[in-house]
Amino acid sequence: MSRYARVMKKLEELRLNSLKDNLDEYIELINKGKKDVLESLEELLEFEIRHRKSKAESQCIKVANFPFQKDFSDYDFDYQPSVNSKEIMEFKNLRFIEKKENIILVGNSGVGKTHLAVAIGRECSRNGYSTYFITCHDLLMNLKKAHLENRLEIRLNHYRKYRVLIIDEIGYLPFDISAANMLFQLINKRYTRNSTIITTNSSFSKWAEIFGDTVIANAILDRLLHHSNVINITGNSYRTRNILSLNEKRQKRQ
Repeated sequence: MSRYARVMKKLEELRLNSLKDNLDEYIELINKGKKDVLESLEELLEFEIRHRKSKAESQCIKVANFPFQKDFSDYDFDYQPSVNSKEIMEFKNLRFIEKKENIILVGNSGVGKTHLAVAIGRECSRNGYSTYFITCHDLLMNLKKAHLENRLEIRLNHYRKYRVLIIDEIGYLPFDISAANMLFQLINKRYTRNSTIITTNSSFSKWAEIFGDTVIANAILDRLLHHSNVINITGNSYRTRNILSLNEKRQKRQ
């Protein structure tokens, strides 16, 4: 086996795939005197670092379980003037994670709460923070199943560990007391330890009705709202935008 073949085999064994893919090009550049060895090695290593970082980011985003791929640039701030774009873009610096702050997005269905939660979450994932997205309904189903299997504490600790946990759609369905208690346990475990992002279509004054218990609702809110960023969105639904636009055109014709 030639020295070249041995080097390529070792690069493969070490999984230096980007370096391996670009090696031939740089050998040719060195032979032509267009680059020296150290310059080539530095650039090849930089390729490998960028490749690994990109791969790690993709894996983090995949594990985070996002329902779709949406970023800040995809959000139409002009359509939702109640949303302070500067305030939202501040979340890109991710200081809220280090400060262990929560983010609560409140608004009617279709105003882009989940979109913004996903955009923030994707930014967290890209920067190496363990992030997980789950609807409130699925979360509670998982916790109830774990409770029946005598594994509730293990499951609660699983969700507790994420630096950023996104719980989507609190308030769309009412809770029974058991579910409300389990959600409280999770929020309590994460309190002052990690950041939680919540989306809800219900004002906080209605949470007692949703949870079926004023004490539990207040206890959850007390922990969520302490060190929290609350974003109220009061615009129209994106889903009905085209319908409203058509209706306006019809009215103008009439």
